[in-house]
Amino acid sequence: MGSAEEKVVAVIMVGGPTKGTRFRPLSLNIPKPLFPLAGQPMVHHPISACKRIPNLAQIFLIGFYEEREFALYLSSISNELKVPIRYLKEQKPHGSAGGLFHFRDLIMEDSPSHIFLLNCDVCSSFPLPQMLDAHKRYGGMGTILVIRVSAEAAHQFGELVADPTTNELLHYAEKPETFVSDLINCGVYIFTPDIFSAIQGVSTQRKERANLSRLSSFEALQSAATRSLPKDYVRLDQDILSPLAGKKQLYTYETMDFWEQIKTPAMSLKCSGLYLLQYRVTSPDLLASGDGTKNAIITGDVYIHPSAKVHPTAKIGPNVSISANARIGAGSRLISCIILDDVEIQDNAVVIHAIVGWKSSIGRWSRVQADGDYYAKRGVTILGEAVAVEDEVVVTNSIVLPNKTLNMSVQEEIIL
Repeated sequence: MGSAEEKVVAVIMVGGPTKGTRFRPLSLNIPKPLFPLAGQPMVHHPISACKRIPNLAQIFLIGFYEEREFALYLSSISNELKVPIRYLKEQKPHGSAGGLFHFRDLIMEDSPSHIFLLNCDVCSSFPLPQMLDAHKRYGGMGTILVIRVSAEAAHQFGELVADPTTNELLHYAEKPETFVSDLINCGVYIFTPDIFSAIQGVSTQRKERANLSRLSSFEALQSAATRSLPKDYVRLDQDILSPLAGKKQLYTYETMDFWEQIKTPAMSLKCSGLYLLQYRVTSPDLLASGDGTKNAIITGDVYIHPSAKVHPTAKIGPNVSISANARIGAGSRLISCIILDDVEIQDNAVVIHAIVGWKSSIGRWSRVQADGDYYAKRGVTILGEAVAVEDEVVVTNSIVLPNKTLNMSVQEEIIL
């Protein structure tokens, strides 16, 4: 064990500022991958999961953000985990597989035998060591993490059919219009270095097609969609997974644990709760406790940053994350919410199913609340940065952009 040929590297795709538009107004202040879930940046959860991979040599983040936006965090987490972590900035879109190929020389500099590929906006327990063991048993080029969902929800994802005995990927369809399977792609993969040959093969085919001077009308029609793509733009799902299905090269590993996509602020609140629940097993020291004597009454899973000040008469939880330098007043009640840095919640205020943005304040006897439907447009109330809710104001099922003052109650509104 530990020989050079058995080294493993991990690549985490973090996207860019143009990709996180559904995450506004929260992504106006901070890159989406650094938004805190359960008190830790979103990207921290897949990074810390990678640490559990045997013989991990290095972690790469690939995205369109400026490197300086990640520099401080990556320096800190790299020292904490004692693993080299590097940020690689794409100058132009290459596709989910093309981005991997573009940085192949850096990714392969440690001559790894296996490469993990993860998407940052996935919330999961990330069973990476188990995936690695299964992948080695299968003996294929790649293994995909999959999960079963309801037939009604499956069309939102990549659906796939796998052999029930061997777990071989037999068929893959990205967001099909008609139902294919309740088994979906979780956006977590492990590959051998052969993946680079497969990606290069797609680029080569595109170049060859482009060089053909004569095409029949049928051929021209068939290849129109792919001909319009740049030669080095390769999509993992349509260009790699679909063509290689049924060729004994790709396999699946089904997780029975939690999994969600983090596309919206509302889903980040749900996923924060899932990670808080996971802390019971992985990091119980991060969970707060209190019975109302010296500390606030804590119910369920709650994270409180050490610098936050919470009045002993407050009642907090379940599913609450309180960030640095927040101040929670006497008699306040917090349920299912994320309280960001430097927020002040004054006496007897109530926050339920909400995200309260940086430097915001909620006045005495005010309520910031929502229905808690994570899939509805305004099922979670969102306050952007530096929003002031004055005393005795009720904000329900609303989204408030930064630097607004609310001196009257609002319901089902977007305050621009």
